[in-house]
Amino acid sequence: MNGLLATLKRICSERDGRLGLAFTLAILVFALVGPLVSPDPNAIDIKARFAAPGLAHLLGTDNLGRDLLARTSVGTRYALTLAVLIVVISSIIGSLIGIVAGIAGGWVDRAVTAVFDIVNAFPPLILAFALIALYGKGSATFVLLVTVVFIPQFGRMARARAQTLRNLSFIEAERMLAVHPVTIVVRHYLPNVAGPIIVLASMNLPVVIAFEASLSFLGFGVQPPKSSLGTLIKDGFISINQSWWPTVAAALVLAIATLGATLLGEALRRVIDPKTAGVR
Repeated sequence: MNGLLATLKRICSERDGRLGLAFTLAILVFALVGPLVSPDPNAIDIKARFAAPGLAHLLGTDNLGRDLLARTSVGTRYALTLAVLIVVISSIIGSLIGIVAGIAGGWVDRAVTAVFDIVNAFPPLILAFALIALYGKGSATFVLLVTVVFIPQFGRMARARAQTLRNLSFIEAERMLAVHPVTIVVRHYLPNVAGPIIVLASMNLPVVIAFEASLSFLGFGVQPPKSSLGTLIKDGFISINQSWWPTVAAALVLAIATLGATLLGEALRRVIDPKTAGVR
């Protein structure tokens, strides 16, 4: 807990860190509190369709008269949930695969590296399109398939760190003492891989948020009746000549969310720099 507070204090000591934290907290509050103070996001009121922002509807309404504050808030929460799930799952799986490859070496390392190279050879959006077209749409499928796209980044980071640690004297000493490999991994590899992986995860979060919004905008991500920021921008863009506020509201929230996560990730990278992190 003291380490977490110290890290937070160091982040807040930088202007970028303070801005990133403020933007991120604002988005989180909007996502969590919005549904409590706004009407049902799926309630249709044809008489109020395309209503401009006002007291009755702070962000206006869409083509079906649905309250945009409620829909944008729910869409933000859904988009953030998907992004966090993708980053967490890809970081865990990628780290474990990378550590195993870095420790094992030989054909295992070559095979894992080859798979990572194949995945990285395709542009992320094209690879995501292909996987979703092959396995179908749906939130669970979407999370798992997009996770595959981001696993190699974490795997390469963990592999490089594991290779650095593998031949150190204290690791070899524990092997000679017949310490169980799992114990060695938990005691030495995981603590030293965690720092760089956390930094990479924080840097990838805004990328995944924008990536999910792009796929949803193109119809490959979140499917109706669920909504995310990408689907809200797409729905608003269709009727932008009649009303600009549906698109602007979701786009502004998306911009603030990605900017906040980017600034916070940069600040965290400077606090926990993998190049200067010592081996314990």
